[in-house]
Amino acid sequence: MTKRQLGLSIYPDHSNFEQDQKYLELGKKYGFSRIFMSMLEISESAAVTHNKFAKIINVANQLGYQTILDVSPSIFDRLQISYNDLSFFKDLQVAGIRLDQSFDGATEAMLTYNPYNLIIELNQSNNVAYLDNIISYQANKPFLYGCHNFYPQKGTGLPFDYFMACNRRFKKYGLHTAAFVSSNVAQMGPWKINDGLPTLEADRYLPISVQAKHLFASELIDDVIIGNAYASETELAKLAQLNKYQIEFNLQLLPNINPIEKTILFKPQHFRRGDVNTQVIRSTMPRVTYRSQTNPPHDNDIVFERGDVIIGNDDFKVYKNELQIVLQPHQDPRKNKVAHINSQELMLLDFIKPWSKFKFQKQ
Repeated sequence: MTKRQLGLSIYPDHSNFEQDQKYLELGKKYGFSRIFMSMLEISESAAVTHNKFAKIINVANQLGYQTILDVSPSIFDRLQISYNDLSFFKDLQVAGIRLDQSFDGATEAMLTYNPYNLIIELNQSNNVAYLDNIISYQANKPFLYGCHNFYPQKGTGLPFDYFMACNRRFKKYGLHTAAFVSSNVAQMGPWKINDGLPTLEADRYLPISVQAKHLFASELIDDVIIGNAYASETELAKLAQLNKYQIEFNLQLLPNINPIEKTILFKPQHFRRGDVNTQVIRSTMPRVTYRSQTNPPHDNDIVFERGDVIIGNDDFKVYKNELQIVLQPHQDPRKNKVAHINSQELMLLDFIKPWSKFKFQKQ
């Protein structure tokens, strides 16, 4: 598995250097390591553009970021850059360029053999044979990445099924992938319309940490980038604390939870039993580890709802202290309700497959 990263976006044609520098320094504090930087809005000469972007890219490089510039064929024309000579971008000292629009396949493949080893990142939000065409021209795959679009207009983000179909095309070839989440406070993007900048429409108004969990849970996205600027320090901190490699559900604990149940919730490495059922997700090892620990009945005379976390009580005999997450409503007095998963994270239950690992954290 490719190491997963967190990224920021900045827009030098809409911001100022001091604000961008401060933002990148803050991101560095919280472990962010890549930058999406848009060039699509430039209106100045090649020399002025070069100097403006070089100044902030130099700061990014000193802080250890990997910077990828978003460009299009019109930008090549405006700056009088040839596809056969990427020295303009090499001189900017970026890690790569993202092609917001497509060429003819052969051109993209040739670009991956540029002498500067610049990453060539493709628009990943297309479920067509475009990528297959590029690969058929024997592209240099280690230098070929994918990155989704973001969608400033509400209602226009990708539906999840389409998003996954696009991802599978890229992962079929083992390519590095990225997608966007949206800050709930940031106002800056490439255009004047800014209803948030997520890739997935379903994520648009969710807390930023839930958006990121959603993308990482797909198992097909390597890098999660905040699309709009500037995210708050609180949001950066929440993403920094995120487990990028397994789902950690945010829990609301019940008042009557007892010490052994707290231990069962937060200490073990949970995984879903392989022989799955449709009623509950079963984490069965706690019943083995804590079989000698008593667990009196409480909060056990209710209908358990989807997202409830329940643990077998003393009346459940051999299943005492088994942890379960409810998928379908049911009643069973041999189980205690101990917590409920944050309602905004219930969609993440769909990603817990046979043998999937998962953890919990207190809200």
